[in-house]
This record gives sequence, C-alpha cells and structure tokens, in this order.
Amino acid sequence: MSPASRETPLPAGTPAPDFTLPVTPDQRVSLSELRGRPVILAFYPADWSPVCGDQMALYNQILPEFAKAGAELLGISVDGVWCHRAFAEDRHLHFPLLADFEPKGEVARRYGVYREDEGTTERALFVIDGDGIIRWSYRSPVGVNPGADGILDALDKLAAGAHTSQEVST
Repeated sequence: MSPASRETPLPAGTPAPDFTLPVTPDQRVSLSELRGRPVILAFYPADWSPVCGDQMALYNQILPEFAKAGAELLGISVDGVWCHRAFAEDRHLHFPLLADFEPKGEVARRYGVYREDEGTTERALFVIDGDGIIRWSYRSPVGVNPGADGILDALDKLAAGAHTSQEVST
C-alpha cells in the first residue's frame, strides 16, 4: 500500500470502536470499561524507536495534565506485551501500553491507522469522550513527535463542550 493510499484515521463524531487488548499476559483493558471519562489513544509504530520513546516519555511527564481533565491515556502499538513491559520499565512509564499484536494490528485497522506495508501503526492520536465518541483525531508524519498540545487543546474543548477534528496526511 503506498503512502498516498493509506486509510484516513476515524474522524471526530465517529463512535470509537470498542476493543479489548492485553497489557500483560494475564491482564486486559477494554475501551468500554473506561466509559464515563475521556480516553486518549496514542497509536505509535514501535516501542524502541527514538521518536516513539520521546513521545511516550513526554506523555508520561504530563500525565498530571491529562488527569486534571479526568482522561485516561492508553498507548497502543503492534509490539507484544513483553516488549511493552521492558520498554515501560526502561522509560519509567506510568500508563498502560496495549499490545495490538495478535491478530496483528486489528485495532489499528479499525481506527484507520494500520500501516499495511510496514506491519506497524501510524503515529495517530484520538481523544474519545465519556460516551465513546471520537472528539478529536490526528495523524502525524510517522517520523515526527506530535507532542501533546493537540491532545490538551482537544481535552479543553471537550470540557467546554466543543468538538474538533484534525488530520495531517503523510
């Protein structure tokens, strides 16, 4: 699949597809379990890439800001649970990393952010409201850390009752 033909991430106003993914070999997280509060989904290509490491470390640093908004952050990649565990321990991450490992990329496909040609996910962000509706989505170029300003702005708008959608094509 060429970059020009990649799917578009699900836009604002779309019901977020529910999923259940492993966090550890014996613990799973379901999106539906988090209803009633905002959820941030941070899809990223791979645990040990430099950009992903910087992105996840940034989100870890600003977890208190997400908590002020009552939001739960979930990192998602196609890496397995053991890879996630090693990465989270190495980076001292304090939020769940979910393994969209088998069937590989199933959740990423449902959100329109699977990179078929590479077997990884796009670098994509979603802010989902407490009713399970996507209120903001953003796809960053895979080699660029999207930072947190867009997430924080989306959470502010969500708290104010506004809805937004943004996409950057790669």
